[in-house]
Amino acid sequence: MASVTVRGSVLCIMALANFAFVFVTGADFIRFISFRAIYHNITGDTVLCQDFIPWSVALHDSSVLRSLGVDLGLLALFTTQHSLLAWPPVKQACQSVLGVLNRAAYCFTTALALQILMHFWQPVTGAPCLWSVRHAPWSIWFPLLCFTLHFLCWAIICSIVIMFDYPELLGIKQVYYECLGLGDPLSQKSPRAQRLLSHLRHPVCLELWVVLWLLPALSLDRLLLAGSLSAYMAVAHSSDKQDLAYLRAQLDKKLQIFAEPHWSSADDHRNNSNHKTK
Repeated sequence: MASVTVRGSVLCIMALANFAFVFVTGADFIRFISFRAIYHNITGDTVLCQDFIPWSVALHDSSVLRSLGVDLGLLALFTTQHSLLAWPPVKQACQSVLGVLNRAAYCFTTALALQILMHFWQPVTGAPCLWSVRHAPWSIWFPLLCFTLHFLCWAIICSIVIMFDYPELLGIKQVYYECLGLGDPLSQKSPRAQRLLSHLRHPVCLELWVVLWLLPALSLDRLLLAGSLSAYMAVAHSSDKQDLAYLRAQLDKKLQIFAEPHWSSADDHRNNSNHKTK
């Protein structure tokens, strides 16, 4: 009994440590994708771009090519980790070794790959921007518009992730269920939910596209980042009509749940008023 308690405590500590690391990485990723790109200069006059350099010269510059090569290697590292560990043979092998910590280990390695990408990312400073909003009044208003839309997109992403069972997504729920002897939480979901999660494990795509592309200035390295991640999301997500029908049915149910207490309380208030009048 004592060994079981110690094992459960160790599993819980590892799961919580993984949650803290993933949470910090998520905050760093938001800063890397949105805030740094928008607020490098609130007027949109970013010094990362050298518009006076012709493209023919920039694309033959060794420093530009070196930076793009490093960034491309970092993107390859992230996509390889994210895809290889999700490949069924590798996933089954990791499951047999790690057991209940398999999902947590996957999230940890993903966060680690993101940290490496963000830490070693090389901005391209010797090439012009593909676009840059520089003229008033848009040089002030467009960055503010970008910030507002980025904030809304990240709020939607966080809301959707929470609705899609955030503890299970990070591997915390698996450890909790293991300690209580309840089995795998994913196996207790409906077959339609399991089918959806096998096709759409991360239910955010449009919002990430917005935060990747909607910027006051688009540098060459940001083009590489946005294009690579957008293409990866388009290829990785494979939801179909059945998944969309299930999502619509679940959304309708949630809307009914939110609407019923309101109407019920309104009806009760109306009935009490009528009773008092009588």
